[in-house]
Amino acid sequence: MFTGIISDIGEILERTDEGEIVRFRVGSAYDPATIALGASIAHDGVCLTVTAVERLEDGAAFSIDAGPETIALTTAGTWRPGRRINLERALKIGDELGGHLVLGHVDGLAEIVGREDGPETVRFTFDAPAALAKFIAPKGSVALDGTSLTVNTVEGLRFSVHLIPHTLAETAWGDRQVGDRVNLEVDMMARYAARLAEARPAGY
Repeated sequence: MFTGIISDIGEILERTDEGEIVRFRVGSAYDPATIALGASIAHDGVCLTVTAVERLEDGAAFSIDAGPETIALTTAGTWRPGRRINLERALKIGDELGGHLVLGHVDGLAEIVGREDGPETVRFTFDAPAALAKFIAPKGSVALDGTSLTVNTVEGLRFSVHLIPHTLAETAWGDRQVGDRVNLEVDMMARYAARLAEARPAGY
């Protein structure tokens, strides 16, 4: 479980394709002593398991494996050395819930169709997959590349968010451009509310 509050910007150091599995080596500023083998870390919103950890001069490098479904359904298939990615450690009991509850299970990919850079802020506009658009509402929450963001506007399949200077500085969002696809996880409360609404007329 995560909150969508990014705690570090990692970098893909190596990528190794081994049959169905793709292994990534990720560099971060995390203290390696705090990363346990088997720990869950969200990478651009994708929850992946740490399989190896090593100490670097300025932090840690750890390995993660992505299977066929992850490669097919998320942006992980496009990750190459040099890419910066948003990282978040798993939520601990008692931690502050600063964003919203995020599972790290990507629902689909949204495409950036607009980027408007202001003096300090950036407004991004996205096209959502048709099957997920019903879960996105103005003032609601979404996780985009693992970042908890508030939806500003919704029109059909298209929605927008506004990123403040702090978010731009503390995440990899400054790298994102029109045409990029990002990992989208809809708010779990919206998903359950929609399911209840569908089930009620059916009587189950």
